[in-house]
Amino acid sequence: MIRFYEYINNILSNYVLIVLLLAAAIFFTVRTRGVQFRMFGEMIRLLCKSGRKDNDKRANEDSHKSITSFQAFVVSIASRVGVGNLAGVAAAIAIGGPGAVFWMWVIALLGAATAFIESTLAQLYKVQGPQSYIGGPAYYIQHGLHQRWWAVTFAVLITITFGIAFSAVQSQTIADAVASSFGVPLWVTGLFVTFITAIVIFGGIQSIARVSQWVVPIMALGYIFMAIAIIIMNITNLPHILALVVENAFGVNQALGGTMGMAMIWGIKRGLFSNEAGEGSTPNAAATAAVSHPVKQGLIQALGVFTDTMLVCTSTAFIILCSGVWTEGFDGIVLTQHAIDKELGMGGAGSIFVATAIFFFAFTSILANTYYSEANLMFIKRNKTMIFIFRCIVVGIVMLGAVTSLDTVWGFADITMALMTICNLCAIALLGKYAIRCMKDYQKQKRAGKDPEYFSSTIPEIAEDTPCWHKDPAKE
Repeated sequence: MIRFYEYINNILSNYVLIVLLLAAAIFFTVRTRGVQFRMFGEMIRLLCKSGRKDNDKRANEDSHKSITSFQAFVVSIASRVGVGNLAGVAAAIAIGGPGAVFWMWVIALLGAATAFIESTLAQLYKVQGPQSYIGGPAYYIQHGLHQRWWAVTFAVLITITFGIAFSAVQSQTIADAVASSFGVPLWVTGLFVTFITAIVIFGGIQSIARVSQWVVPIMALGYIFMAIAIIIMNITNLPHILALVVENAFGVNQALGGTMGMAMIWGIKRGLFSNEAGEGSTPNAAATAAVSHPVKQGLIQALGVFTDTMLVCTSTAFIILCSGVWTEGFDGIVLTQHAIDKELGMGGAGSIFVATAIFFFAFTSILANTYYSEANLMFIKRNKTMIFIFRCIVVGIVMLGAVTSLDTVWGFADITMALMTICNLCAIALLGKYAIRCMKDYQKQKRAGKDPEYFSSTIPEIAEDTPCWHKDPAKE
């Protein structure tokens, strides 16, 4: 069965999905005239002021049922920044060579445009839920394309992929890392992670957001600062490392079989599945924020792609390349641990730090994945009993994942993730024009010196499908 999964996954991931995601990234970069570059300064400005509720009166009216734009941002980052940033990048370098890092950068720069489109659409078509706004691909497929079967298919796929399979994988990774560094039995770690997961997820999205907004920035910044320290220690080698990345990206001076083809495949795969641009996962978090214009959250979520790939993934890559241990036959998380151990020169410190980082990154990923699944279950049917049962299943899966081998689960999750992404890419290809019109409206208001606000009458033909956006009082 594992070989069957590998065969199907190889076709979907190495061929179909890479082509579709890369095509979408280039297409939306051109259609938005490089929104991720032109409006990068606006992304930073919005993020800096996003820790409080927007000045939108509609958001203030439902302040007890909404979260801030920053909280929505960190929930999505919690899902993006996981074990793949530490182990996945290492695997890409081990198999594809240093050139994989270059292609990882390329796809992040282009994929940010896709992230902008899908997150803007999520805000545009969001609905009011019991705890916060709710939205995502299932919602904009239902309300934008009026295809219930398509929307339900996506909802089922993301629930299986993120809520079940990925939660088990994250739990297993935590337990293995802790066992390797501290000798703690798998079942003990599993019980602990299960207990704290239950406490947080039964508190709902606001509880998840409160935990994530503290844990994610602290761990990500700590990891980045450590990487900067290692780079400074090796500053004289930095030009050589950058040259190594570029040369190997185009098949020059290959090492460990890192030809241009392998570098491209592994760099693009690692970049795409780390930053999640186009997968349809982060729009579920983007929709929860209370903002006065959909583009505001679209821009902030596009910044999340840069945060994940250009900062966290690049930090891992530079640590490994500075250490030189990538030529010694190590792979995955072991490669990252050995690289940090060598650079810090504090016997075992790298292993302990990586285990700690893995714990927090993977734990917050479990929380974000749970919310994504719940948002889609509520789309299928709003039933509190069903949500309660699902949370109990997640708690059980977290415990089970910690103590079992999950090769089959991971292979199955790869397939459902690929199908989920294809569903989302087809939808945003058809609906992307509305996100672009929103962007033009936002820029027009900015040029007029206004703090942009969106009203349903801005795009009249979809006014009835966007009930969370009120009519413009000036036109009534």
